[in-house]
Amino acid sequence: MTALASASRSTPAVQEPQRRRGTLARRQALWCYVFIAPAVLGLLLFSLGPMIASLWLSFTSYDLLSSPEWVGTQNYTDLIADDLFRKSLSVTLVYGLVSVPCTMLIALVLAIMLNAKIPALPFFRSAYYLPSVISGVAVATLWKWMFNGEYGLINAGLARLAIAGPAWLTDEQWALRALIFMSLWGFGGTMLIYLAGLQGVPKELYEAAQVDGASRLRQHLHVTVPMLSPVTFFNLIMGIIASLQVFAEPFVLTKGGPNNSTLLLSVYLYQNAFQYLKMGYASAIAWVTFAIILVFTLLVFRSMPMWVHSEAGEEK
Repeated sequence: MTALASASRSTPAVQEPQRRRGTLARRQALWCYVFIAPAVLGLLLFSLGPMIASLWLSFTSYDLLSSPEWVGTQNYTDLIADDLFRKSLSVTLVYGLVSVPCTMLIALVLAIMLNAKIPALPFFRSAYYLPSVISGVAVATLWKWMFNGEYGLINAGLARLAIAGPAWLTDEQWALRALIFMSLWGFGGTMLIYLAGLQGVPKELYEAAQVDGASRLRQHLHVTVPMLSPVTFFNLIMGIIASLQVFAEPFVLTKGGPNNSTLLLSVYLYQNAFQYLKMGYASAIAWVTFAIILVFTLLVFRSMPMWVHSEAGEEK
């Protein structure tokens, strides 16, 4: 009887901490939902919602002034026969296929250089990364002045070398090259990621390669490049996505000209949406662009086992 009485008296004492823990857990969960609510609502209202709306509009004829009219797959059928769309697609692919590898190569070389012990290293790291944080419109305005055929800084420098500079932004043969050249300006983010990856490469690998008689170049080719392949994979994916969506720089510099030589998909989308008021057609271009990005991304993922070094995979 005494044992039963003591057990009955201890039961409330045991249950009270459990109730407190349950109340605390519910309170923490409530505050968690409160804090993540703005992000979730922002995602639904400003990302997922517009995406669903644009998908529906891509099957309609909509001019922003009247109600959308359902046309089915007519917009996508018109894209196949649209010469300007094919032109913009080819220009975009050329831009991406040239700018992305060149940017990654420059970023890798500079990351290797900035990983060495040199004087004023923090200054050089900051200086090379700084262009990546400047607004795209500001950068494009700066380069528009530099590319000016009459009084631009680039042609002025070439004139000092007795070289006649081209009309960078008004010549069909040079306009796209100028855009590609300007895209190399933003290598800072890629370089920073490579630099972070270099910090994780074991020094023992370089020492072993040096003992085997490998030169500095061979050390980088056979140690640095394979060990940085996961970083290269990430930079490649992000570079493809960014290059196929670039808008501010070509729009400010050339607006697709001259003679549509720099008409990237994003610029052509803008023209249809806000100049010709063909919002349904522009939505179709947006989803085709998304499909192209998805295909390229999947191809890179499928090629991953062939060139990406994975220590986890080797352990298996």
